Amino acid sequence: MEEVIPDYHWLENSTHVCYEEEMAGSVTSQFCGMRDNCQGMVLPLVLEITWSKHFRAVLYFIGLIYSFFGIGIVSDLFMSAIEKITAKTKEIHLAGSSDDGPEVIEVPVWNGTVANLTLMALGSSAPEILLAIIGIVGNNFEAEALGPSTIVGSASFNLLAISAVCISGIPDGETRKIQQFPVFCITALFSILAYIWLLVVLVFISKDRIEIWEAVITFLFFPVLVVIAYCADKGWLNKLFCHDPDKHANKQQQIELGSCQPGESEGMLGDTEYFKGGRVDRDALVGFIKDIKKNTKLSDEDAAVIAASKVVDSQPKSRIWYRIGATRNMTGGRKIQPSLKMNDKLKEVYDAINDHSELPNIEYPDSDAEKSIIEFHASSAAVMENIGTFKVLVCRHGKLTSTVRVRVETIDGSANEGEDYQAVNEVLTFEPHETEKQIGVTIVDDNQWEPDEEFFLKLSMVSGDDSIEMKLGRTSIMEITILNDDEPGTFQFEKRGHLVKESCGNALLSIIRQNGADGDVTIKYKTIDKSAIGGKDYEGGEGEIEFKHGETQRDIQIPIIDDMESEKDENFEVELYDINNGAKLGKITRTAVTITNDDEFNSIMSKILLMSNANMDGMRVHNETWAQQFKDAMVVNGGDIENASVGDYVMHFLTFPFKLIFSIIPPAGMGGGWPCFFVSLTMIGLLVIVVGDLAGIFGCLVNLRSEVTAITFVALGTSLPDTFASKAAAVNEKTADNAIGNVTGSNSVNVFMGLGIPWMIASIYHAIYNPEVGFVVKAGALSFSVVLYTICAIMAITLILARRFLPVFGSAELGGTKWGKYASSAFLVFLWIAYVVLSSLQTYGVITNPL
Repeated sequence: MEEVIPDYHWLENSTHVCYEEEMAGSVTSQFCGMRDNCQGMVLPLVLEITWSKHFRAVLYFIGLIYSFFGIGIVSDLFMSAIEKITAKTKEIHLAGSSDDGPEVIEVPVWNGTVANLTLMALGSSAPEILLAIIGIVGNNFEAEALGPSTIVGSASFNLLAISAVCISGIPDGETRKIQQFPVFCITALFSILAYIWLLVVLVFISKDRIEIWEAVITFLFFPVLVVIAYCADKGWLNKLFCHDPDKHANKQQQIELGSCQPGESEGMLGDTEYFKGGRVDRDALVGFIKDIKKNTKLSDEDAAVIAASKVVDSQPKSRIWYRIGATRNMTGGRKIQPSLKMNDKLKEVYDAINDHSELPNIEYPDSDAEKSIIEFHASSAAVMENIGTFKVLVCRHGKLTSTVRVRVETIDGSANEGEDYQAVNEVLTFEPHETEKQIGVTIVDDNQWEPDEEFFLKLSMVSGDDSIEMKLGRTSIMEITILNDDEPGTFQFEKRGHLVKESCGNALLSIIRQNGADGDVTIKYKTIDKSAIGGKDYEGGEGEIEFKHGETQRDIQIPIIDDMESEKDENFEVELYDINNGAKLGKITRTAVTITNDDEFNSIMSKILLMSNANMDGMRVHNETWAQQFKDAMVVNGGDIENASVGDYVMHFLTFPFKLIFSIIPPAGMGGGWPCFFVSLTMIGLLVIVVGDLAGIFGCLVNLRSEVTAITFVALGTSLPDTFASKAAAVNEKTADNAIGNVTGSNSVNVFMGLGIPWMIASIYHAIYNPEVGFVVKAGALSFSVVLYTICAIMAITLILARRFLPVFGSAELGGTKWGKYASSAFLVFLWIAYVVLSSLQTYGVITNPL
C-alpha cells in the first residue's frame, strides 16, 4: 500500500491566518490565529504571525532607530552633492591699478538665499518630503497620516526645540543676531501662512477634500517664497522692515566669495586676511606661518594644521555644512570641523590667534612639557682636592605636577673611585613642583701632588611607573675636575666664531673657566649689532651669567628670530666685559655669531604647503573619487585613526553596512555633483519606504496611532542631526542665520513641497479615475495639530523677535543674559511638550477637535 505524504500550507483571509495539514485531499489539522494587520509596503519580509508581539515591537523599534542612521548617512552624501552644486563659482576680471594685469576674483553662481530655500532646504527636508510623497503613492493615492503628521511634527521640533537648544547653547555673555533679518521675516511669515493655508484648505474651502487647484496653489507658494526672499536678500525690501544694513558690521560684499565673519581676520594676525574666501596660495601660507611662528613654538606639522584650519574656517559655511558635520560626528565618519583635528594645546594657540586683538606671546608647550626633564645645572665643575664634600645641583623643568626619580652615579676618568673620590650611587626623588635637588660628592685628599684629574657624574632613569613621566635633559653627564689650586679662574668664550641656522631657535655660546674654579663669579655680556639687527634678526641686549663655585662651563642662549624669509647671511657679536670676585677675562672675550639662511627654506615651505593641503583635504566635505568614498566608508573617522574616539569606533561598527552600501553612489565631486544628487535622492526614497513601514508596524504593534508615531519618533529621528548642526552653527558662527535663521524657511518648504507635490499627484489621479469622490483628506487630527502648531509658532516667533529688540534679553536672538536665555529656552521646550501632549490626547479622543 502506497504511503500518503501530508501537505502543509498557509491560508489567510481578512481576519485570520491559518496553518493546515492536508492528507488525501482532506484537512487533518488546522491552526489559526488572528491577523494583526500590521503590514507596510514591503515589510514584513517573512511571516511573523507566530512571533511574540512584544518581541516584534522591540525588533521594529530597534530597526526604526537604526534606519535613522541610514537616513543620516545617505543624506550626508545627498547634501554633499548639494554643497558641491551650490558652491560653484565663476571668475570676474576687474581692472587694477597695478601693472600685473586685471584682478581676478570669484563670485558664487548661486545666490545664498535662493540656495538655502531650494536645494539646501530640500537637502535637510528630503526624508520628510519623500515620506509624504511615497506614503500617498504607496497607499493607492489615498491620504495617509504618517507623512503629513511627520511634516508638522518636524516643523514643531525644528522651531521650538532646536531654537531652545541654540538660545541656551551660546556661551555666557555672548550673543548671536540674525544678519539677514528681512529674509528671516519673510520666511517666518510664510512658515505661519503655510499652516494657516493648510487649515483653510482642509476645513473651510473644501472640507475633507483637496482639489487640484488647491494642491497647485500650495506648491506655487514655494517659488513665490523664493522670489520674495530673493528680493529681501538684495535689499529691495529693507525699508519695509526698517532694516539698515550699514549698522550691521561685515555685511557680505557683492563681489566677495562668501562673507567675512567678525573676528575672522582680526586678532593675533592683525587685519590681514590671508585666506580670503577660503583660498590658499604659497604667498598667503608663508605670510601666515611667519606671523604665527614669531610668537609660538609650533612645529611644521602643527603649523600646517593651523593653516588648514584657518583656511576652512575662513570659508563661508552653510547650514548643510554643519548638518554634514553633525551626521559624521554621530556615525564615526570623517570629521570636517577643524577643532576636531587639533589637540587641546593646539586649540589654545588657535583660539589665541583668533581672539587676541594684539599679537600675544604664546607659550606653546612643546613635547618637553609633557614630561619632567632632569639634568645637571652645569656640564662641568672643578674643585680643590682639599674641599672635602661639595654639592652638585640637579635641576628639573618641564612638567612639574608629578613625582619622579632619577639615579646619580659616578664613573671613573683619570681619577679613580676610592683613591681620589668616594663613589656615589643614589636615587633622588623630586616631589611635585620641586625644581632643584643637591647631592654631595666627597673628594679624597691624599696629601700628594698630582696633576689635575677628572671623573664623571651620570644621571640615569629609574625603572618604575614614574619613568614614563620624565626624560633626561642634554646635560645628563657632568665632568668633575680635581684641581690643585685655589684661583677663581680665567673666563673666555670657547670659540671665536659660531655658525647657526636661522631656524635653530637659540644660538648656544659656551663660556669656559680655566686655571681655577674657586668661588662664585658673575660675568656681564652684551650683544653688538653688525649686519644682523637686534629685535629683527635676533633678541639681543645685555645680560649676565653666573658660575657657581666649581663650575667650569656655562652656555649663553641668544634667541634667533626666524622670519621665514630668504635672505643673505647676517652676523652680530657678543662681548664679555665685566667680571667680579677677582676673576680674570681670557683672550677670547668677543665671539662672532653668523646667521646663515636655511638652504632648505624652500623645501620646508613646500613641505608645510603639502601638509596644509593634505589637512584641508582631510576636512573636505565631499569626495572626488570612488576610492576616497570607499576609504571613508571602510575606515573609522575617514582614516584619521589618531583622533578617533571609542564612540567613533562603536558607531562606525554599527553603521558600517550603511556606509558600505551607500559608497556605491557616485562621488559628489563627479559631474558637478548632479549624479550624486539624483542617485542619493533615489536611495533616500528607497530607505524612506522602509522607515515608513517600520514606523507604521511599530505603532500598530504597540497600539500607537500613526499621527502620534509621526510627531514623536519619526520627527525626532529625522530632525536630530539638525539639532546638533544648529547647535554647532550657533556656537561657531558670529551670526544666528545658520542656527535658526533657516529653520522657518525649511518649515515653509516642507509644507509647499512635502504636501503640495503629493497632493497634486493624488488630486490629479482621482480627477481622472475617481472624479465623483475626488481626493479625500480627513481634517481630523491633522487640522487640530496644524492649529496647535500655528499657535505655538506665533508665540515662538514673537519671542525670538522680542529677544532681538529688548535689552533685557541681550538684544539678540541667541544668547544674552543667563536668566533670559534659560527662561526663553524653557518656554520654547514647554511649547513643544504641550504641542506633543495635546496633539496626542486629541488623536485618542481625550480632547475634542473644535473644527
